[in-house]
Amino acid sequence: MPKQYLEALARPEQSVNPLFNFLGIRVDALEPDRAVLRLPCRPELIQGGGMVAGGVLATLLDETMAHAVLAGNRPGERTTTVGLSVSYLRPANADDTLVCEARVQKRGGRVIFVEACARAAGREVARATASFLLIA
Repeated sequence: MPKQYLEALARPEQSVNPLFNFLGIRVDALEPDRAVLRLPCRPELIQGGGMVAGGVLATLLDETMAHAVLAGNRPGERTTTVGLSVSYLRPANADDTLVCEARVQKRGGRVIFVEACARAAGREVARATASFLLIA
């Protein structure tokens, strides 16, 4: 299932991940232990202060890390996020396109550690670390 899911997710007209469609997330790269996702910002993602909402950035970071993990999992392995820490470094604006890259840093016996960085116009806007529990 993960291989078929990842192949389907990479298609522009994908229908396997409703959240990606809702937010407008697109796949730039999916390979074992690495993922790059893109999110063109739009007015619906902006909070009252005129910037991309922090929760949207956290979701993009979490999803990118989760897909880096998933792309490196063996058949039958599933994971879930058990810890997420986000640092917001500068605002992302309504006309930005966010590009988020995640890499697995360590695969332990049951816990996987991942880092991600979201950029807009080549500048880092948020960084995250997360741990994922391996569910066999």
